[in-house]
Amino acid sequence: MLETELFTLLEQTADAAYTVTEGGEICSWNRAAERLFGYSASEVLHRNIDAVLEARDTLGTSALAGGPEAATRRWDGTSGGIPNFDLEVRTRSGGRIWVNVSTIVFDNQRTGRRLFVRLERDVDQRRRNEERSYRMLEVARQLVALADDEPHHAPVEPLSEQERRILKLFAEGRYSATIARKLSISA
Repeated sequence: MLETELFTLLEQTADAAYTVTEGGEICSWNRAAERLFGYSASEVLHRNIDAVLEARDTLGTSALAGGPEAATRRWDGTSGGIPNFDLEVRTRSGGRIWVNVSTIVFDNQRTGRRLFVRLERDVDQRRRNEERSYRMLEVARQLVALADDEPHHAPVEPLSEQERRILKLFAEGRYSATIARKLSISA
């Protein structure tokens, strides 16, 4: 397959798709990437992916530093593909969103050039819901610990029935979006 054929194929996916060289130079950028990130192809082609997306991993570290091949360092080529991962990236508007990244290595047999095909999907709402759920669980744990430490002191204001239902669902491992739907709570 030629690189031009690959680029044409990537235009057909609903996911944001782009290709980068081992040095991080953007070689292709599909329409879905334009919609997701806000940059037109003409704005990003031949630029470095780090400079465009300023990606950070879950620890807040620059995720693309060291080039796109960093994603393949733990991949030995035999384990069925490169594991996907989540990144927080900067959009053209300056906002930050979470995306899930899948990477495919494309070795051009004619030129010997290696490209990394990146397929990215918006998972921002899911990540924010998970973060909110985690914070709510942490508050619930702190409340339980507080109650255990001082068993003779009742809370100043008892929990409402709705708050009890919410905490019970969190204790069962439900996500905030599921709880909101189940209890008809709007965001």
